[in-house]
Amino acid sequence: MATLAPHQSAETAPSHWQEGNPGDDALAHIPGEGGWPIVGNTFKMLADPHGQTRRMVEKYGRVYKNKAFGGWNVALIGAEANEMLLMNRDKIFSSEQGWGPILDKLFPRGLMLIDFDHHRADRRALSIAFKPGPMRHYADALNRGIAKRVEEWGGDGSGAEMLFYPSIKELTLDLAADSFIGIPWGPEADRINTAFVDMVQASVAPVRKPLPFTQMKRGVDGRAFLVDYFTRETHRRRTEGGGQDMFSQFATAEYDDGSLMPVDEVVDHMNFLMMAAHDTITSSATSLLWLLAKHPEWQDRLRDEIAAVTGGSDASGRPRDLEYDDLGKLDLTEMAFKEALRFVPPVPSMPRRALKSFEYGGYRIPAGAHVGINIHYTHHDEEHWEDPYTFDPMRFTPEQVKARHKYAWVPFGGGAHMCLGLHFAYMQVKILLAQMLPRYRIELAAGDPEWQAWPIPKPMDGLKLKLTAI
Repeated sequence: MATLAPHQSAETAPSHWQEGNPGDDALAHIPGEGGWPIVGNTFKMLADPHGQTRRMVEKYGRVYKNKAFGGWNVALIGAEANEMLLMNRDKIFSSEQGWGPILDKLFPRGLMLIDFDHHRADRRALSIAFKPGPMRHYADALNRGIAKRVEEWGGDGSGAEMLFYPSIKELTLDLAADSFIGIPWGPEADRINTAFVDMVQASVAPVRKPLPFTQMKRGVDGRAFLVDYFTRETHRRRTEGGGQDMFSQFATAEYDDGSLMPVDEVVDHMNFLMMAAHDTITSSATSLLWLLAKHPEWQDRLRDEIAAVTGGSDASGRPRDLEYDDLGKLDLTEMAFKEALRFVPPVPSMPRRALKSFEYGGYRIPAGAHVGINIHYTHHDEEHWEDPYTFDPMRFTPEQVKARHKYAWVPFGGGAHMCLGLHFAYMQVKILLAQMLPRYRIELAAGDPEWQAWPIPKPMDGLKLKLTAI
C-alpha cells in the first residue's frame, strides 16, 4: 500500500491541475519513457492503448511513467494500486485535478470533479434521487420506453439486422428525457439531446479551444443551452414542484442542515450525471449484447431465468415488465452483466492527481504528479482471472467473488467516488434484457467487430446484430 513520503509538512498541495507539475528531474527515478519530442507516446496510446499498457508493464513493471497528451503520467497497475487510489485513506489523491484537464471545460464541478468534504455533502444530498421511490418511477419509465423500442427493432421478426450501438445510444438518450428530466419525447427532448451529444463529443476533441466551426465550439454552445435550460427549470420546479424524475429530485435536494443546493451546482451535477450515465450505459449494454451474441448458450440461460421471474409473455405474446421488486432475483443476468463489465470496462482507466508525495511499489511519487490506474489491465490480469479473455459469468458466483481481491473488479470505481448511479445501470440493462431475450435470438450479423478502446469503448462497425423472433 501507499505510505506518505517524509517531510509532508514542507509541501504545499497544488490547488489547480495547471500548477505545481513536477519536472523531469523529479520523476527521473521512475522507470518509463517519454517517446517522441512534443507528442510523446500520444499516438501509441491512441492507436492501441491496451497494447501500449501491456508493453510498458512488461518492460518497466507495475509502476512506470509515460509521457502523452501533453505531460507525464505515473501509471499504478494492479488490484492493490486500485485499492490505494480509490479508497484514498490519506487523502493523497484529487479526483477533481485528475479529471479536470479532460472534463472541466464542459462538465465542471460535476460529482466526479469535486473532492473530500464538498463531494461528501453533495453526494449525500443527491443520493435522494436513487432512493426506492424514485427508482420505482425510473423502472416504470424504462419498461415503457424499452419495450416500445425493442419491439420496433425486430421488424417483421424474420431476422432483422440492426446496428446496435447507435440504436441503444439513441434509446438511452430518449429514456433520459423521461426518467432523468421528466419530459416527453419530442422536439424539446431532441434539442436537449443534441446539445448533450455535442458536449460529450467535445470533451474528447483534439482541439481544446472553442474556435469557430470546431467540435469544442459546438460543445461550449451546447453547454450554454443546457445551463440556461436547467437553471430555468430548477427555479420552476422549486416553485411549482416536480415529479419523480431524477432532475426534480436534484432540483429539490437538501443538505443535512435543510438548505437547498445552490442552483448552479444542481445544473452542473445534472449535466455531469447525464454524461456519465449515457456513455457508460451505452458502452456496457453494447459489450453485453456482443458477448451474448457470441455465446448463445448464455442467451438461453438468461432467457429461462427471466421467464421464471416475470412469468413469461402476456396474453398478447409480449414479454411482461420486469418489476422493480424483482430486479434482485436475476442472479445469472447480473453475473453476465458483471462479466461484460470486466471484459470491456466502460471506463478503461481512471486519472487522479497527487496532492502529497507518497511511496508505492518502491518509488517516491512527488506531489503534483498526475497518476492513474488502468482498470482494463486489472480486469484481464491473470493474477486474478483465469483465462481472462474467455467470457465466463460464473466468475461472479459469491464463492468466486469472496476468494478474489476486492479491487480486481472496479468498473464503477470505488471508495468515496463509487458511481452513484450504479444501481440505475443494473436496472436499465436488466430491463433491456428482459425485453430483448424473450423476443429474439441474437446473432452477430457481420462477424466480430473491432473495438475502439478509448476513451469510451465502442464497436467500430456499430455492432451489426441479427434479431430473429422466437
